Amino acid sequence: MPHPQAYLFLQGPHGPFFRQLGQMLRKTGVDVWRVGFNAGDAAFWGRAPGYIPFRDGLAQWPTALTDIVAERGITDIVLYGDTRPTHAEAVKQAKARGLRVHVFEEGYLRPYWVTYERGGSNGHSRLMDFSVAEMRDRLARSDIDMPTPPAHWGDMRQHIFYGAAYHWFVMFRNAGYPGFKPHRALPVHREALLYTKRLLLMPFIALHRHWATQRIKAGGYPYHIALLQLEHDASFQAHSSFANMEAFIAEVITGFAKGAPAHHHLVFKAHPLESGQSPLREMIRQIATDHHIADRTHYLRGGKLAHILNDARSAVTVNSTSGQQALWRGIPLKAFGTAVFCKPEFVSDQTLPAFFAAARRPDAQAYREYRQFLLETSQVPGGFYSASGRQQLLRELVDKMLDDADPYDALLTKDATPQTPLRVVQGTALQ
Repeated sequence: MPHPQAYLFLQGPHGPFFRQLGQMLRKTGVDVWRVGFNAGDAAFWGRAPGYIPFRDGLAQWPTALTDIVAERGITDIVLYGDTRPTHAEAVKQAKARGLRVHVFEEGYLRPYWVTYERGGSNGHSRLMDFSVAEMRDRLARSDIDMPTPPAHWGDMRQHIFYGAAYHWFVMFRNAGYPGFKPHRALPVHREALLYTKRLLLMPFIALHRHWATQRIKAGGYPYHIALLQLEHDASFQAHSSFANMEAFIAEVITGFAKGAPAHHHLVFKAHPLESGQSPLREMIRQIATDHHIADRTHYLRGGKLAHILNDARSAVTVNSTSGQQALWRGIPLKAFGTAVFCKPEFVSDQTLPAFFAAARRPDAQAYREYRQFLLETSQVPGGFYSASGRQQLLRELVDKMLDDADPYDALLTKDATPQTPLRVVQGTALQ
C-alpha cells in the first residue's frame, strides 16, 4: 500500500500527544505539517518540524487552509474533535476534495481507550448509521482477537495540568497570534485560573467527594443518577437541544418530581473536569427546592463514577459517554441528545416521569455486541495525557492511520495475522 503523501495536523488534545504522533508518522516516510492557532499549540508542538503558524482571524481561515492544502500537497487532515469552527471548515473542505479526515476524541468506552474514526465523531460518526444487527453481522464475518484486560494508567491529574499549561501559554505568550479567538465562550484567563484552581484543590475536593459519596451509599434509599457534562463540551453543544446545563437539570428534576416514588433520591454527578465556572450546586438546590424535593436531591463533584453507579436504579444523561458505564452494568439509561450509543435495544424511549417510575432495563446481549464492535474498530487502548497511555496509543495508531480502510471497514479485512490484542475491562474494573 503506498503511503499517503502529507498529513496536516490541526488542534489536538492538550499536551505532547500530537507532536509524538507526528514524529512517529514522519518515520514512515510521509510529510507531517502542523497548523498552530496560538502559543499553546506552538508550545506543545515544540521544536518538531513542519509548524505553520496561523495568525489571522477565523474569517481568513478557509482561504488559508485551501492554500496550505494546495501548496503542501495535503492528503490527510488530523484533528481532535470535529465541531470547533476551524475543524468544521477543515472537514468540509476535506470532503469536497476527497481528503481523508482522521478524528480523535475521548474514548466512547472510557477510561482505558480513546476514539479514532474517519470523517467525524460523536453525532457525525459512522456509528450513527450502524444498527446492532449490522454490527453483529460484521463481527460474525471477522476474525476477532481474544481481548485481554488493559494496563491501568491515570490521566486526570495530567489532563488538568496540561490544560492549565496550555491556557497560561495563551494568556502570556500569545502576542504572535493577534487573530486568535478561543472556540469556547469562557475567556482564556478565566479558564486558565479555573484549571489551576482545580489542580491545586484536587486533594480537598477528593476528601469532600469521598464523604458525600459514603453518605449517599449509607443512606439506605434507592437512588437515580443524573450524569452531568461540561457545558462547553462539543457533544453537549453540537448534539443536543439544551442551551445550557441548567436547562437539562431543570428537565431532570421536573421529571423526577412527577414520576419517582416518594422514597427515591436523585444524585447529580458532575464531570471529573468540572471547573466550577457554572454554579451547579446552587442551580440544583434552587430547582429542587422549587419542586419540593430538595431533601431527596444530592450533588457530587467529579471522581470515579463506579463508586456511586453500582447501586443506582437508573441513569439519565444528555449524551455523555459515561452513560455506557450504566449500560455495561445493565442499569436503565435515558439519553436526551444524539450519541453513538443511542440504540433502541438499550436506551430507553420512555418519558422521563415514566422512566423514573419504572425504568426498562437495556438488552444486555445487544449492548455486549455493540461494545465488542467498538473494541474491534474505533476504540484504541491508551490515553492522551499520561506517558504510559500515550505509549500504548502510539503502538497501534500509526498502522491504523496508514491503512486505506476506515476502522469500521477494516474489521471485515482482519485475518489470522497476529496483531496487538485489543483490550476489554471486565465487570467491576470499569471506573
